[in-house]
Amino acid sequence: MEPKGPNRLEHGILGPMSDTEVPLLSTFALEDILMKRKGLKRRLSARPHLRPVRIAILGGATTNEVADLLELYLIESGFLPTLHQAEYGRFYVDAVHSPEALIAFAPDIVYLHTSVRDIQAFPPINATEADLTQYLEAELQRYRQIWTSLGEKLNCTIIQNNFEPPVEAVLGNLDASLPGGHTRFVNELNRAFATSATNKLLINDVASIAARVGLDRWFDAERWFSYKLHTTPEGSNALALSLAAIVRGIYGKTRKVLVLDLDNTVWGGVIGDDGVDKIAIGRETPLAEAYTAFQEYCLSLRNRGILLAVCSKNNEEIARQGFEHPDSVLKLEHISCFKANWDPKHQNIEAIARELNLGADSFVFVDDNPAERAIVEAQVAGIAVPNIGNEVSHYARIIEAGRYFEQTSFSKEDIERAALYQENSQRAAFESKFADYGEYLDSLEMTAEIARFKPLYLDRITQLTNKTNQFNLTTRRYAQHEIEAAAINPDAIGIYGKLTDRFGDNGLISIVLGQKQGTELDIELWLMSCRVLKRDMEQAMLDELVRHAQAIGITALRGTYIPTKKNGMVADHYDKLGFNPVSETEDGVKTYLFDLHEYAPRNTHIRLLDATEL
Repeated sequence: MEPKGPNRLEHGILGPMSDTEVPLLSTFALEDILMKRKGLKRRLSARPHLRPVRIAILGGATTNEVADLLELYLIESGFLPTLHQAEYGRFYVDAVHSPEALIAFAPDIVYLHTSVRDIQAFPPINATEADLTQYLEAELQRYRQIWTSLGEKLNCTIIQNNFEPPVEAVLGNLDASLPGGHTRFVNELNRAFATSATNKLLINDVASIAARVGLDRWFDAERWFSYKLHTTPEGSNALALSLAAIVRGIYGKTRKVLVLDLDNTVWGGVIGDDGVDKIAIGRETPLAEAYTAFQEYCLSLRNRGILLAVCSKNNEEIARQGFEHPDSVLKLEHISCFKANWDPKHQNIEAIARELNLGADSFVFVDDNPAERAIVEAQVAGIAVPNIGNEVSHYARIIEAGRYFEQTSFSKEDIERAALYQENSQRAAFESKFADYGEYLDSLEMTAEIARFKPLYLDRITQLTNKTNQFNLTTRRYAQHEIEAAAINPDAIGIYGKLTDRFGDNGLISIVLGQKQGTELDIELWLMSCRVLKRDMEQAMLDELVRHAQAIGITALRGTYIPTKKNGMVADHYDKLGFNPVSETEDGVKTYLFDLHEYAPRNTHIRLLDATEL
C-alpha cells in the first residue's frame, strides 16, 4: 500500500466516494480492511490494465491473513495476483521433496513465510563458539536446500523472510552475546541470510519490520497457540505492505522522483515573507534541526538515485535563495528540475514530468498544505501524495512507511542517475550553440558499446525491461531468469547498448531482444532510456542487430508496436527506420517487416567500440 493523501471523508475536500470510485486502502483502518476485504477487492479489481502475477506462499504458520492483505495491496499497486498457499508447516517438504503442486502452479514468485518459531534447533545454553558455528551451518543448510530446489525446479524469484528477535531472552542481555543465546543465534542467522541474497533470492527484512512495529505488537502468543499465526493483525499488515513493495520493485513499479514543496516543507517559515535569513534551518533550534534532518533524508534519497524536484508557489529568485542559505543541506545542484512560480502546482508537476521525460505516476509529491496535496492528487493521475501532516519531524517516517522507492537491486546507474540528468541539462545548453543538429551530434564525441547480452549486465538489463515505459515498443516485462535464458538461447539475439559522450557516461541505456523464427527475427523487445533521445542510438542499435541477425541466416526483421498510455513517442519508430507496415489491429497493434538483403549501415555520429575494446 502506498499512502496516497488525506482521508477525503475526514477532510471533506473532494466529497464522499462513490460506489464505482476506486478506494484508497490508506484511508481505511486495518480492522475495516479485514472486515470489508471482499468488497474492497471487487472495487479495486475493476481497475483496468492489471498485471497478472502468480505467487506461491509457503509457510511455517497459517498464511491466510497475510495472503488476504497482500492480495489487496498488490491489486491496489496494479497487479492481478493469483495466490497459492501451501499447507501449514510444510514449507520444507513442499519445496524440497514434494514440489509437484508448486510445479503445476508455476509461480513467478515464491514467498517463504517463516519466523523464529521455524528454527529447528538452537544451540544449547552452554554452547561454545564451535557449537554455534555447527548449529548455524545445520540451519543454513536446510534453507539452502529449499532455495536450490526452488531455483532448479521453478526458476522463479524467491522472497525469504529473515527472523524477528526471539520473544524471550533467556540469558537476559547475555542472550545477544553468548554462543548459546537465542538472540545471538538469530542475529548470526540473519547475517548469513543477508550474504546469501541475490537478485533471485530477496530477503524480506522481518527483523527490521518487527522492530519498527514493536515485538509486543508483532507477536501474540494466543494467536500462535490457537491459530498458528506468526503475527498480530498489525504484524500481518506490515508484512503484506513490505511484500507488496518488494513485488513492485521486482516489476519496476518503483517511484523515481521526489517532488518537494518549499515553505514549511523543506525549511520552516515562508521565505517570501520572512526573508532567507529568517527561515528555520540549521542546528540552532529544535525546529531548524528537524528541517535539516528532513533535508538530509531527501539528500540520502538523491544519493541512491531518486531525483529531487521543486514545485513551489513562490517567486523563483527568492525561492532559490533558500538553497544558498549556509545551513541548507540541499543545494541547487541537487535539484533536477525547479519550478517556483504562481501557477497551479499540478500544472508545474506535469511540466516537470515533461522536462525529465518521466511519467508523473513515478512521482511522490510532498507538501505540508493539505489543500495543495488534495488538488495535486485529484489532478495528476498516478502520482503518490502521502499525507505527511504538518509536523516536519514525522515527514521522513511517513514517506518511508509508503515504501515508494523500494528496489530489489542497486546498480551503478542508480547511484549516478541524478548526475546523469544534470549532464542532460548541460547537453541541452550545449545543443543551442549549433545551428546544424548533425554537427551538434558530432560535437558530443559519442562512443557506444553495443554487444550481445553479457552476465555482467543481466541485472541491469532486467531492471531496464521492468522500468522503461516510454521508449518501449512492446512493454513486455521479463524476470531475471527469462533474461538469463535469452542470453544463452542460440535462437535469440539480445543486444545491449551503452553510450558515453563528452559530458559523461550514460550507462547501459538500450536493449533489443529478438527471437529467430525461420529466416525472420521477431523483435520482441526494443527499449531505450529517454535520457538519450535524439542521439541516433537507435540507428546504431539497428546496425548491430542486423549484423548479428545476418550472421545466423536471418533475411528479415519483424517488428511490433503495442500501444500503451505511455509509449506514444515510439508509435512511428519502425516507420522512421524504414520498416514496411504489414498489419494493424483494431486496438492499434502494428506489425512491420524489414528486408535485410540490401541493408546499408545507418549510424554516422557514434563511434562503436570494436571487439578489442570491449
